[in-house]
Amino acid sequence: MKRIGVYTSGGDAPGMNACVRAVVRTGIYNGLEIKGIKRGYEGMISNNIIDLDRQSVANIIQRGGTFLKTARSEAFMTKEGRAKAFENIKNHEIDALVCIGGNGSYTGAKIFYEEYGIPCVGLPGTIDNDLYGTDFTIGYDTAINTALDSIDKIRDTAHSHERVFIVEVMGRNSGFIALDVAIAGGAEGVLIPEDLGDWDKVLNHFNNPRKRKKSFSIIVVAEGDEQGGALILEKKLTAMYPDLKIRSTILGHVQRGGSPSARDRILASRLGSEAIHALLQGEQAVTVGIVSDKVVYTPFNQAIEGKKSVSENLIKLAEILAI
Repeated sequence: MKRIGVYTSGGDAPGMNACVRAVVRTGIYNGLEIKGIKRGYEGMISNNIIDLDRQSVANIIQRGGTFLKTARSEAFMTKEGRAKAFENIKNHEIDALVCIGGNGSYTGAKIFYEEYGIPCVGLPGTIDNDLYGTDFTIGYDTAINTALDSIDKIRDTAHSHERVFIVEVMGRNSGFIALDVAIAGGAEGVLIPEDLGDWDKVLNHFNNPRKRKKSFSIIVVAEGDEQGGALILEKKLTAMYPDLKIRSTILGHVQRGGSPSARDRILASRLGSEAIHALLQGEQAVTVGIVSDKVVYTPFNQAIEGKKSVSENLIKLAEILAI
């Protein structure tokens, strides 16, 4: 193995640059050449492949987003597109790939490996923290701190105007961000896809005659919750409690940006370096994660199909602290 390609795919996440930096410098340390594939699978097809050296990744560890850019590729979903990608990979004499992304990115890497036998290691790059095979994903810590900072500011307005604020956070179909932010932000309620009884808990909060005499509330909702997003919930609660002043806020993509936290920089650096070690050890179709502070390899099939659940203890804690 002489040359490795690295790319970022799917949604961007703070810490991706730190991860690419670790891949490049660990590769060079081990006598390898590193190629950067810009715009993910789309760049693989369009031959947007560049050389990366030590200087290429200097002064990027603190930057959010991904300097390699990222894009979703419909062309890569076709056999013709993947054939073109393989042709470009071979023309650049790339022996293996490091894929930084989420579940969809893993799926693309898995199919590419099965069709062409190119060894590929996947690294968990998503703010959603919903990937199986790792305790935390790259970008998650930064995202919850960004959301928490916004909720702290919203609480000032909620208190001043005696309002109920429904704050919608990202997370796709998982409630990791919403649950952690609700606990850290002192929210009076949280709605996540994993807790089917959470709507009743929110209603109990408003209906309980013994609740604290409090003039404002913060309710955090995950974008994938079955009750709907913040705008829908605002209409529902306004119809049920016309005397309350209810407002909604959607934090949106602000959670995906910003300088990565120290925790994300360290996690990304560890994972990027371990990806090189995995390839040099002969791993060919695995993801690299950290579980209980130990590096683990998870086969693509298991990582893609495995279900990662939020902590039942944290769900209960959020309920207890909301009284």
